[in-house]
Amino acid sequence: MFELKATLLLAALAGLASGVGMETSAMAQDGPLVIAHRGASGDRPEHTLAAYELAIDQGADYVEPDLVVTKDLQLVARHENELSDTTDVASREEFEHLRREKMIDGQRVAGWFAEDFTLAELRTLRVRERVGNIRPANTGYNGLYQIPTFAEIVQLVRTKEAQTGRRIGLYPELKHPTFMLEAEGIDMVDLLLRELRNLGIEAGDPIFIQCFEVGTLRRLNQRSDFKLVQLIHPEGGPVDEPDMRYADMVSPAGLAEIATYADGIGPGLTYLLDPATMQPTSLVADAHAAGLKVHPWTLRKENGFLPAGLQGEGGVSDDGKYEMLWRAAIASGADGFFVDNVKELEALLEQARP
Repeated sequence: MFELKATLLLAALAGLASGVGMETSAMAQDGPLVIAHRGASGDRPEHTLAAYELAIDQGADYVEPDLVVTKDLQLVARHENELSDTTDVASREEFEHLRREKMIDGQRVAGWFAEDFTLAELRTLRVRERVGNIRPANTGYNGLYQIPTFAEIVQLVRTKEAQTGRRIGLYPELKHPTFMLEAEGIDMVDLLLRELRNLGIEAGDPIFIQCFEVGTLRRLNQRSDFKLVQLIHPEGGPVDEPDMRYADMVSPAGLAEIATYADGIGPGLTYLLDPATMQPTSLVADAHAAGLKVHPWTLRKENGFLPAGLQGEGGVSDDGKYEMLWRAAIASGADGFFVDNVKELEALLEQARP
């Protein structure tokens, strides 16, 4: 049995939730937030309305769409702006002329890119499972779903709120905003703030905006009061700050600097737990001392995603000893977790409650 630290995340909004007759599950609760990573992506192809809806039905507090932009400036949900891993675009002869090579964040990438398609063109594509070797059951849904817009995700969330009587948060990530601004002339900060305004979403609502880039978050901090989260990758550094390393950003001094423009951090799990012993590092305590929430990523259960010592019998698609890792993560005192398997995390959290 693990003792869960009560999080005060978004507690100030409890009055808003009660005012509309809703529970406050996405706002203030006992235990860490459950953040559905790209929806219930362990059970449905990621970034589909089906994945988001299933995650909500399984009890997620927040759903997380990665946002890219179309040629006609519509925000849509994809893991990357390159589309061939998650759609059937490579088999569509009518779009062969849109195949490109681009230099994105220092890497040469070939394929089909969302920013070269209008929304109407994207609507003709069909989504497919990105990691079919690890999640073969999800490939049974290939071809069924379209790419959703951010506005449609918000509509779904509001519909599910009305049905369930509980608040459900949004946790959008801006993908490659510096590349989009410098190479394509598209300002994703402007687009997102305009979209949130048009959708009637305010800073007091249950929403976090996340990004791996520092400058993007600083601009959002200057222009809005939305809660912001600095993502921290296990390797490298922010593309817009070439002299910075992510590993330095989790030091006490680095965390204090993040706290000048953000409200939380989203670190890779290896920053949270010692990979050899699965004992917690000092990160949660250090971040809390700086006034930052901690939402690490990503809890997954398949062997193909687990470290060697936690892999079980069978192949990459079989479940490993994920509960050991997840329990250690919960015990760290982190304020929330990005997870691909919402119902499994909810079950562990229920067991851990006094």
